Amino acid sequence: MASRTPAFAEFRAPFPGMFHYNRPHLAMEIRKIRDLIHFSEEKMQKLPVFESPKYFCDLYCLRPGQDQRIHSHAESDKIYFILRGKGLFHIAGEEQELVEGQSVIARPGQDHGVKNSSAEDLVLLVFMTPRP
Repeated sequence: MASRTPAFAEFRAPFPGMFHYNRPHLAMEIRKIRDLIHFSEEKMQKLPVFESPKYFCDLYCLRPGQDQRIHSHAESDKIYFILRGKGLFHIAGEEQELVEGQSVIARPGQDHGVKNSSAEDLVLLVFMTPRP
């Protein structure tokens, strides 16, 4: 009897070794965050770290002057955690500069966005649930 390759074996995630919720996965999934960091001179980079039908966890990488436009999500919470640098955060009509090690949440329906107003790179770990 010939062996048959399961259909899921043909799936290729966007990045090598990256989890995708449509593919069977191992019990423990580990990411080396510093290896995922990537910048573009043109615009902020959103890089997936983990995702499922219920949430996502991304890296946002912003060069000086880059931003995430102000927007909102009717049903979702978004949490920003600053891994490196500092950024000017807009949440629900307020603006405040946050630095490495700080975190902020935008609740459902709150306008939110971030700008790298410094001269250094900004790296954020961003969680959102439920997925928009």
